[in-house]
Amino acid sequence: MLKFKLQNIFLCGLSLLLFATGCSKVNYAKIDDPAYLRVFNNLNYTISLENKDEPVPFLAMLIDPQMDQNNIPVSAAITGDFLDQREPYAPPYPSHVGTSISYKNPEYPGKEDVLVGPILNGFDLSSWAQIPSGKHRIVFMFRPVNNTPFFNLESKLKRSVLIDTTITLDAKEIYTLHVLQKDFVSKKNGIYLRQENFQKLSLSDSLVYINFYNMSAKGFQQANSSLKTSYAASGALQDGIKDEMNIFYTLYKTSLSINDPLPAYTQKYMGNLTRNSESPAVNPYYSFPLFADGSSNGIVTGIWQHIDLMAPGFNPSNNPYYPFEVHTDSNWAPINCILTGKTRVPGNDNAALLPNMIVNIPSGKYNLRSFATVNTIEIVNGNVYLTTIQRKYAPPTY
Repeated sequence: MLKFKLQNIFLCGLSLLLFATGCSKVNYAKIDDPAYLRVFNNLNYTISLENKDEPVPFLAMLIDPQMDQNNIPVSAAITGDFLDQREPYAPPYPSHVGTSISYKNPEYPGKEDVLVGPILNGFDLSSWAQIPSGKHRIVFMFRPVNNTPFFNLESKLKRSVLIDTTITLDAKEIYTLHVLQKDFVSKKNGIYLRQENFQKLSLSDSLVYINFYNMSAKGFQQANSSLKTSYAASGALQDGIKDEMNIFYTLYKTSLSINDPLPAYTQKYMGNLTRNSESPAVNPYYSFPLFADGSSNGIVTGIWQHIDLMAPGFNPSNNPYYPFEVHTDSNWAPINCILTGKTRVPGNDNAALLPNMIVNIPSGKYNLRSFATVNTIEIVNGNVYLTTIQRKYAPPTY
């Protein structure tokens, strides 16, 4: 009997040991006075005969790297590896962490298991990584398109530098860093570091906010279409837009019909958009009501958003390209932010597609509840991207 009890005690102890080692807690080093950083690779590529000899912009980001005597990086204080071209939608939560479908990372931190930002002034910063504030050397390296970690690569594969520069990050500030092509003719690349300010603004919970950036390379829009990569999903945006554009918006009811707009929110002027890939100034935010449709119940709304980018001298009510022209001489580019982000609107095939700027999610006692968000639409060389930021919300209680 004693032997049996001792065996049981041993087995129980072994089980606890295995459980403890198999489910060990990850301990993160605390960062004093951090800044918050999110990084996107905007260097889009399609392999063709014209660019087959150019390095594919699949990147490793090294912050404060250590170099050997041959100037080859051997370590870094922070590494953002497998940085692929960004996806059209950056949602308000870290959707990529823990996924194993692909080793490629569409943003930083993305899949990286690092210490992320907190809830700051009500905004969820879990898609931003904590970075020690101060001055940093930041290097973006070309790397092979494979799943071998950067520092495990052969030395000859760690020599190709895309960008080597310094940045300064202030404590408790939020930064979005973009790797961009700056000049389409010379193929010059660089970074664009923007210090965000949404967390400092007095924003209403009942309004949806959005600002716009055209960060396309100098000369992209003016170049011949045969020299550009064609992004069919971008619709009329694929050839680029003029350096100066006006922004109009229309709100539509739940149905996917361009014949069902909200009368008070049809072809409304928002403001002007100027191409810029240098100045890091934050562009102004525009807004529209979360519950613009008076027939909604004040809890859930199904409205979706249509954006018209139009060159000076054009407007939605006098549009010679509407509704079917895809090649608009860069004078008109429509964008639909619809319910799922995957369904085309009949009769509007020339519009780029993005998800709805209104987040519908279970919260509190409601199976579905609509929340206002803060959004940024960025246009880069024929592609359009949406980043959505959400306030903290109550989890479901049912």
